[in-house]
Amino acid sequence: MPALVIDGHPDARSLTASLAQRYADGHGDARVLALRDLDFDPHLRFGYRERMPLEPDLADAKQALHDADTIIVATPLWWGSVPAVLKGFFDRALLPQQEYRYTKLGLPEGLLPARRGRLLLLADTPWYAVPFTGLPAQTQVARNTLRLCGVRSVRVHRMLGVKDADTATIARWLDRAERLGTLDGRRAGVTPQLIAAEAASSSVVATS
Repeated sequence: MPALVIDGHPDARSLTASLAQRYADGHGDARVLALRDLDFDPHLRFGYRERMPLEPDLADAKQALHDADTIIVATPLWWGSVPAVLKGFFDRALLPQQEYRYTKLGLPEGLLPARRGRLLLLADTPWYAVPFTGLPAQTQVARNTLRLCGVRSVRVHRMLGVKDADTATIARWLDRAERLGTLDGRRAGVTPQLIAAEAASSSVVATS
């Protein structure tokens, strides 16, 4: 499976869900993993003191993470973080010695084979307020989660001011998600023109 698209919104009618699907449509060989449809306990009830048995849906999702060449996370920003279902998925699915481990020097080592990722981040925060409020979910997902688990290069695509966005803006965002999927689907034969288009539409926040 070249691409795994993780839809972290609890509502299937959301713009987040639509963006995730449009990316997959553009890619042509991507699986959308809608976390709201999975049957699993999102609470890491014992921390790392005691290992919880994996529910079938969670075991399947973990295998999908290890099969993917590219991992895309689509999520809204809520209270500076991500929805509980996405945080719970990270807590349960990303485990020490399986998706990451620490070296003898105490440095994290990612164990996921995917080396490329994208974060589709939606927020009601307008662009001009970001210098004051920040986007902590961006760092949380792109750097402290995906990169720690081995996804070395994560491109972030921010859709800001969602609550006030008009129909034309939303349509542009959806088209952009599909275009990114197409770019990733054609990555093996990428041209300089496609590289330039990708660079112009994203910002790299985690690279090796």
